[in-house]
Amino acid sequence: MGEILKSKDFVNLRQRKRPNGRVSLYLDICVDGVRRYEYLKLYLMPEVTRADKAANKETMRLAEAMKAQRVVEMQSRQFGLDIVDSSKVLFYDFIESLINRKEGTTKTSWKNCMAHLLRYEPNRSISFKDITPVWVQGFRDYLDFSARQWDIDTRKRNVEPKPISQGTKALMFQKLCSVLNLAVRQGMIASNPSATVERFKEPESDREFLTVEELRKLTATPPPDKEVARAFLFSCLTGLRWSDIVKLRWSNVQKYGESTRIVFTQQKTGGHEYLDLTPQAVDIIGERGKKDEKVFPNLTVVQTARINVTAWVNAAGIDKHITFHSGRHTFAIMMLDIGVDLYTVSKLLGHKSIETTQIYAKILDKNKQAAVNKIPSIFA
Repeated sequence: MGEILKSKDFVNLRQRKRPNGRVSLYLDICVDGVRRYEYLKLYLMPEVTRADKAANKETMRLAEAMKAQRVVEMQSRQFGLDIVDSSKVLFYDFIESLINRKEGTTKTSWKNCMAHLLRYEPNRSISFKDITPVWVQGFRDYLDFSARQWDIDTRKRNVEPKPISQGTKALMFQKLCSVLNLAVRQGMIASNPSATVERFKEPESDREFLTVEELRKLTATPPPDKEVARAFLFSCLTGLRWSDIVKLRWSNVQKYGESTRIVFTQQKTGGHEYLDLTPQAVDIIGERGKKDEKVFPNLTVVQTARINVTAWVNAAGIDKHITFHSGRHTFAIMMLDIGVDLYTVSKLLGHKSIETTQIYAKILDKNKQAAVNKIPSIFA
């Protein structure tokens, strides 16, 4: 980006160590031979923990975005272009444009975030210039102390809704931060007003899964919906999410010699993946259809799938809270349990970071410990 600037103009991101051990970030800017420094009020912390490292990475990403914004401003002046005026970009219009590009459960999650934002700030005419660090902190406080999880059932029964969970708080706030990050990248605002506001810590959720014995009990039980059952077992054998299974077409299923694999783009991460199928998974998808046809053509919505999976698990006498997404957890635990290394499991699941996969290793350790603790006493 900086290469387009005149040779005497430049924007460099620099660091200066402070006496307290922190590193201050600032921009070294030269325009028409005149040099100035812009301190960003962003600081890198000594990396003692993994959280410190993650925070520094986010800070550097933000600083690079602010540098890019200054380059855009300089180039705009050179070529006589107008810089985007944040006072003219409506905050809610921008979010709605994002929502319109989403699909499935991701779209629902974004709509929930929009609903919370509107409860906190009902004024639909606010622009990005109105979104200050104080405003962002106010939204965080709203999520922490005032927000409630409304749904149709509670409205019908006139029941007071419960405070939202820690995981929902973290997700809703992260979505706001993502909107502001995107606004920075698109040149609508110079810096992210959420950068100095503390994020919510995401709780370690209980990832329910089925053992091989429980899967056998399940397959021996007639399901309420055969198509959902077929898709759920396919998830257990491949680790695919609902969003990827529901979009899977026969053009994604390819033969490589004697083996079969699926080549697809992950709906959630956008990553291009391929996954070899076991003979059991090949049997589940059945006879090959036309290229543009869906492999699971009769699936409706994920909410219906969750209800059917829960009913099927209960009918099989399995006392666990199993959802459709538990199929992905089942696959991960099963792979680790049979000795597949963590790196390979991470690749099979399409994780961008192996740290995400390590959660499954912790779950497996807990279950092994629980099993050992059930050994009866051998002493009289």
